[in-house]
Amino acid sequence: MTEPEHPDVILCPDGPMLVRGDHVIQDADGVNHRTTRPISAVCRCGKSASQPWCDGTHKVIPKR
Repeated sequence: MTEPEHPDVILCPDGPMLVRGDHVIQDADGVNHRTTRPISAVCRCGKSASQPWCDGTHKVIPKR
């Protein structure tokens, strides 16, 4: 029996979390979102209008 494949996760500096491979993302309300894309960008700044997905809003947030 083969091991199940786990997604690759890449944290972009000051940006989203990229997830590659078969995966399910759970949003802040506990709703699961199965992806159909080969790579998904997940918001880490909390300001995206399309949560849990990154919409690029982090680019306009002033850095501390």
